[in-house]
Amino acid sequence: MTHTDQHKMILELMDYARKMKRHDQEEFEMYVKRDKDDEDLDIRSRQRLKDLYDAYVPERLRNW
Repeated sequence: MTHTDQHKMILELMDYARKMKRHDQEEFEMYVKRDKDDEDLDIRSRQRLKDLYDAYVPERLRNW
């Protein structure tokens, strides 16, 4: 997953942030901050971002 893919995934998840559970929302906010700082996510963080994406973005709207 490239940095561009991560950024697009985060942008799509922003629409669903209010539907997230508290723990997931706090974790997602951390990813947003890291994205603003142009940080690449490590393997574990990438997988967790993908898990959040799969859990909250409806399947018909997924691009990955």
